[in-house]
Amino acid sequence: MELFETLSRLTAAHGVSGREEEVRALLAQLAQPYCDEVRTDVMGNLICRRAGEGPRVMLSAHMDTAGLVVSHIQEEGYLRFSSVGGLTARQLRGQSVRFANGITGVVDAATEKGEKEPALSDLYLDIGADSRSEAEKLVSLGDTAAFHVPARQQGERVLSSGLDDRAGCLVLLLVMEALKSAPNDLYFVFTAQSRVGLRGVQTAAYAVDPAWAVVVSATAADDTPQADHRGSCALGRGAGVKVMDGSVICHPRAVELLDRLAEKHEIPVQHEVYKAGRSDAGAVYTTRVGVITGGVSFPVRHLGAPVEIADLNDLRRCVQLLQVFAESELSDL
Repeated sequence: MELFETLSRLTAAHGVSGREEEVRALLAQLAQPYCDEVRTDVMGNLICRRAGEGPRVMLSAHMDTAGLVVSHIQEEGYLRFSSVGGLTARQLRGQSVRFANGITGVVDAATEKGEKEPALSDLYLDIGADSRSEAEKLVSLGDTAAFHVPARQQGERVLSSGLDDRAGCLVLLLVMEALKSAPNDLYFVFTAQSRVGLRGVQTAAYAVDPAWAVVVSATAADDTPQADHRGSCALGRGAGVKVMDGSVICHPRAVELLDRLAEKHEIPVQHEVYKAGRSDAGAVYTTRVGVITGGVSFPVRHLGAPVEIADLNDLRRCVQLLQVFAESELSDL
């Protein structure tokens, strides 16, 4: 599959936490040719199995994005909302968002600019309606919306909303496509509700019960003027081998194996030490009696902003590293 075209489709698909139906259906369609089994569990995780004789190995990426949910429709047709996944008033003000049905709107604050820093409760969403009845023909209470910025390619860089973690989902799809052999029992898991507490991955990991797991996620690039050195990865320098983040200290065997495979196959990598963020890896590691858990990450500039920037070559390196990992003879601890 073509990298940028597929990434554009994934980032355009609606999938706010808890409402991942659209992106899940697209991922299932794209994964079907490469898997022996594709199913959805109660939490909404998409679990794709490539059967093998070796130990169970889980490769995962979360498919949900942060967004907002409509909580009230005013008489004038403006929408009030709550945040889903931790978006702040500063991130949302002045931004365009889109609902699953295609309706778009602009977020603003019911305060004068410069008067004060608005709180989330000061914000409203304008979808162009003139009354509550008109707005109710377009959206309903409980509907979700997310940032709406179509993907653009500039050289090897891609600019888009939702790269975290739709680019990680793309990496898993490309690994499926690239696999030449499957000595291990592989489970590719696209998790739901990661943004609201790593919820989906907990049930998926419990059900799969893997011996090994690698979580694919974005990490904050540490190469911008405002970088506060929370992370350690830069765009264009290769895949990140996760050492730790705010939720996990990766298993030494996983880190050592990924490093060794990268060196053997001459795959550019960099170590990720991200002190602030959390990832699904933290929830996987402590499943049942514990899972040998590692992480492969790709740096993203402006992580969590309406427009994020990633490097396509970094994504290719992630694919290469995960492919050789998946094709390795792995043993239980």
